[in-house]
Amino acid sequence: MAARSLRRFGTVLGPPRRGSLYFRGSPCVFSTAAQQRSTGDECGPEDPRDEPKHPLSDCALERKAIKLEEQVRDLTERYRKALADSENVRRRTQKFVEDAKLFGIQSFCRDLVEVADILEKTAESAAEEAEPSNPNPTLKKIYEGLSLIEAKLQSVFAKHGLQKMNPVGGKYDPYDHEIVCHVPAEGMQPGTIALVTQDGYKLHGRTIRHALVGVAVESQE
Repeated sequence: MAARSLRRFGTVLGPPRRGSLYFRGSPCVFSTAAQQRSTGDECGPEDPRDEPKHPLSDCALERKAIKLEEQVRDLTERYRKALADSENVRRRTQKFVEDAKLFGIQSFCRDLVEVADILEKTAESAAEEAEPSNPNPTLKKIYEGLSLIEAKLQSVFAKHGLQKMNPVGGKYDPYDHEIVCHVPAEGMQPGTIALVTQDGYKLHGRTIRHALVGVAVESQE
């Protein structure tokens, strides 16, 4: 009965595998090479990549942190300088564009004020000829026409920022005036402008032609 049971158990287990020890009549099967290889793999030396790496020392980490902080400060300073330079360039470019818009007609204005001088002198001559004692109506009409043209021209000048100076009675300014003569100070303080021989003009506050003036000085007895 027992032998029959063992044979049935052996049938369940199947034929013995290669590399294993099988004892007839015993349910135990012993592994040889495969088990040794498995055991040898488990007990073998560990993978060197799995070994823990030596961490950096505290001093090395501190030095590295200090170096990084210095780099950050240096880059920040460079960024600030570049930003300031860029802003300065932008402001200068904007100022240049604005000046070009305002003073682009400066040369044209210099030539045009000479025409205004001729027109003013012509109007003055016509005014002298068109006195009430002179009954010539033609001269009177010419004078009136010249006066209208002169007024319109000055209006156009003012529209574009070109203004005539009126320095009589004011202080002498070398940036606006050019002295051509000295006159006795009769009822005027010395150093003030007594007369103007040629009008000066400013374009948006910038002098484009100096006024030719006579300055009052103390009379020497």
